[in-house]
Amino acid sequence: MASFEQGPALAVPLRFLLTAPVFGVAAGLVLAWFGVDAMLSRWSSGAVAVVHLLTTGFMLQAMFGALLQFIPVAAGGNVWRPHFVAAWVHPTISAGAALLGASFVFDRSDALWLAAALLAVGSGAFALAAGVGLLRTSATSSTARALRAAVASLVVTIALGVALVHTMSGSLTLRFVETVNLHALWGLGGWALLLLVGVSMYVVPMLQLTPFYPSWLSRVMTPGLLASLLALTMVDVSAASSGWRSAAAGVGVLLATAFAATTLWLQEHRRRARTDPTFHFFRNAMYCLLAAGTVSALLFTPEGADSALPMLLGVLLLVGVFITVINGMLYKIVPFLCSYQLQRAGRLPKEPSGTLRLISDAAMNRQRWLHLLALGLLLGALWFPRLVVPAGVFFAVSCAWLEWNLVTAVRRYRRLRGPARAGAADRES
Repeated sequence: MASFEQGPALAVPLRFLLTAPVFGVAAGLVLAWFGVDAMLSRWSSGAVAVVHLLTTGFMLQAMFGALLQFIPVAAGGNVWRPHFVAAWVHPTISAGAALLGASFVFDRSDALWLAAALLAVGSGAFALAAGVGLLRTSATSSTARALRAAVASLVVTIALGVALVHTMSGSLTLRFVETVNLHALWGLGGWALLLLVGVSMYVVPMLQLTPFYPSWLSRVMTPGLLASLLALTMVDVSAASSGWRSAAAGVGVLLATAFAATTLWLQEHRRRARTDPTFHFFRNAMYCLLAAGTVSALLFTPEGADSALPMLLGVLLLVGVFITVINGMLYKIVPFLCSYQLQRAGRLPKEPSGTLRLISDAAMNRQRWLHLLALGLLLGALWFPRLVVPAGVFFAVSCAWLEWNLVTAVRRYRRLRGPARAGAADRES
């Protein structure tokens, strides 16, 4: 059961959650600036800059902010001094992500080294605080197991990222392409996907009023995904045959596809017919995860690695799955946390359903359609490169709109907070 009293003060997660869309705006503008050149290859400066602005900027901010709230509430873990952790980690990873993006845009190796150091220190400090909190809790739920595995995957991702910087400078000798692939694999297939699985198994039944996930899927998802990641790592390190790589990847792809299909089935069998925009964000993300599973399978055909499929998979996972689901979760988390604080403080204007409307459904839906338009243009740009500039512009505007909606919710919360506090003081006196 959720225990919201155990959550940190509103300012702790909010600073991360409100920063995330800013990096999305930056990523969209960088994409539009580089234009067609960004779509020539996954190794182009534009593509690498956009990917890292999304992963170390947008995604990392949102995931850290959500976990600071989610670990104590859903997993019963106590994050050590969350105010101090947030005050240290937030500016560190913000500066690191901005410098990392700039280092690729302007080809500055000195900025790359500083960015890597900041991100390693900030993310490492968060992983330590969150990991200790998760290890010290006695929770054995599928959510707790997935969160522990996600934080462990984050540590591996950080280590591989630092190793790549040393490899690029010549101070470390590693097979560069294989190490890049492992870095992406542990970052997206481990840290991001395991976190998505863990959070979904908790919030989908609770917030979307669906049946629970099947017990067999809850039991096998985390160990199965970890086994797939470890096997793929061993295959790449040992330079084993492509057959072993296909088998190891197939396990992970099968599990991710089963998770997406099951989530969509559960949503079809929810107990309440009414839906909100956050529901549709989540549903859109699951469709993209199914499509990503199909593309992943095609990658292991003889023609797969040399085609546009790697770029297609990256767009589907980054923008289609993770950025989409984070959009929806931001719309759920920020208004809920603000509403909860107001409910603790005093009287609130409520709808008959008891839900405080800090962001209208119309505003969220308009931004959702703009996000989907940007996603569609970005997918189309893989075959019609001229679409990349409008794709970047629309994506930047979508993220700016998301930021505006979230800030609007916080401004409304602050306007209501004064009367609520006054009412509470009157009742206590």
